[in-house]
This record gives sequence, structure tokens and C-alpha cells, in this order.
Amino acid sequence: MDASTMEKRPKGAETTPLVTIAIPCFNEEHHIQACLEDVFAQDYPVESIEVLVGDGMSTDRTREILEEIAERRPGRVRVIDNPRRLQSAGMNVMIEAAKGDIIVRMDVHARYAPDYVSQCVAVLEETGADNVGGAQRAIGETWFQRALCAALESPLGVGGASYRSAESEGFVDTVFLGAFRKKVFETVGNYDAGAITNEDAELNQRILRAGGKVFLSKKIVVHYFPRDSFRSLAKQYFRYGKGRARTLLKHRTFPKVRPVLPFLMVAGGVTVLIVPPLQPIAPFAFGLYGAAAAVEAIRVSRRHSLALAPVVAAIFPVLHAAHGIGFAAGLARYSLEPDWE
Repeated sequence: MDASTMEKRPKGAETTPLVTIAIPCFNEEHHIQACLEDVFAQDYPVESIEVLVGDGMSTDRTREILEEIAERRPGRVRVIDNPRRLQSAGMNVMIEAAKGDIIVRMDVHARYAPDYVSQCVAVLEETGADNVGGAQRAIGETWFQRALCAALESPLGVGGASYRSAESEGFVDTVFLGAFRKKVFETVGNYDAGAITNEDAELNQRILRAGGKVFLSKKIVVHYFPRDSFRSLAKQYFRYGKGRARTLLKHRTFPKVRPVLPFLMVAGGVTVLIVPPLQPIAPFAFGLYGAAAAVEAIRVSRRHSLALAPVVAAIFPVLHAAHGIGFAAGLARYSLEPDWE
């Protein structure tokens, strides 16, 4: 939305909060069009929305596609350069440029209900929270993605994270993406611009520490597409682990112990393997873990297809090991780099 669009807002529009939709992206030629179509399909008053895309200097056709969309829908999308490429840095650039009273973060690899924005605004008003969001609902297109969706429904896969459950609602420690009152950034600061991952949870941790509130609502519906291979999943969760370690070293605490559990599991497994007095219990410990993974894989796969169970059982150790090893690598890296903040 440009200034001329804002000037054309009809009488009474001032009672509807102006919303800035902020979308960080980089090389998203295959997904940016579908994401923006969901944005344009929102039932929130069009005159009360501005759409910002923080592009990390894409090298594929992303910018070309954005230009084509801008030609078809004049004044609807504004592209802002994000030379640092990180999502956190991109969000900060868009926050500084935003005209909205409310900032709704969106991710390109997701699909949004038509009332996503209006529900975000309504829940912010109803709860008085500083940040609101919906559950991180996964949808799968490939066989592996469907198995991963099943694994992510399990407490063994996500550690009981409330934001992973479509049935959870209430005040929580973090949510998927988020819709913020812009003034919260004046209080707690913007995103951690150096964060490669975990920037959402880190920001929410600062909001809670400042006395703010984060609310998870069943009314806010968004689905995302998870990774489609063991390799990409392992890389993703390794990065997640490093990001969690960075947050821990920065704040010296977590709102909950959940992010540390995979690291403790990996550390415990290594300990029983290398400490001679504990080595006799290693077969029992690993056997117990394998049995638990198999039983849980069968339980969650029954909601989808039992044929998925072997893949689900294999996904659990990938999630835990990659996150735990990433956490250890993050602790080592950021402990040895005094200027990383």
C-alpha cells in the first residue's frame, strides 16, 4: 500500500486497525505467488492492509514474479530489500517501514485461511495480548511429508509444544509466526537481527520477560509445508538446535525446559556409550528408546496410514539427534565467539 492508497481509505476505516503484512523471503519463485494469493483473498478490509515483502536479494525469478504481481495489482505490494538475507533481519527492515498499528508476520511456505488476518486482529483485541498466533499445522504432499506430519503430532516428536497442537488455546511461551501490536517492538526491541533460526521464540521470550503476553488461538488457522527428505529435515533441526543454544547463551534461561531435552538425550546417549561403568546399560537404553519410537510411530500413524509407521519411527531419532547435536554445536560456537551478539 502506498500513501495514495491510504489517503483513499473511506470514512469509518480509522476504526479498523491498519495491518501491515510482513513476508520475509529469499529465492521463493515456486511459492511466492500462492502465498500472495492467500494474502489477497483475506476478508479483512483491503483499504486497511499494506503488504510488505522483505526480499533477501533473490537470485531466482522471485523479483520478476513480484514485479508481475505489482503490475496486475497496483499499490498492493511493496518490496523492500533485505541485503542480510536472514528472516530476522528482513522482519526488522519491514517493521521499520511498516505503517500499520498491527504487524502480521507471514511465511511463504504456508497457506492461510481467508480470515487469518481478521482473526489475528480480533484475538489481539479480545485477549489484550502483545502477540497472537495459531497452531503450526503441517500438511503433507509427498509420502515423506505425510509421515513427518504424523511425527509432528506426537509429544515424542515435538516435546509437548502447545503451538504444534491445533486443539490447544491459551497464553503460551511462543506461537507460530505471530501478529503483534507494533508498539511492542518499541518496548522490547525488534527481532534479533543475527539469529539464523529461533528468532520468533527469542522475541517472545523478551515479550514475556517484559511482562507481556503471548496467546495461542484455535481461530487463527495456518498450514505449512514441512521438509520433504531426511537430509533436509536433519539440516533444519540442526539449525534449530544451534538457534536454541544461541538464545540460551543470550538470555541464560528458557521459559520452559523443552528446548534442552534433545541435547540432554544426545548427551545421555553419548555418555552411556563412552563411560565404561555405564556401557553395560547402553543396549537397554537404546533398546528402550527404539521401542518407544516404534510404539509411538504406530499410534500416530493409525490416524493416517499404518504404512507410514516405519518412516515415522525413523523420523523421531533424526529430529532428536539433529536438534541435540546442533544445540551442542551452538553452545560450542557461541561460547567461543565473544562478539557474536
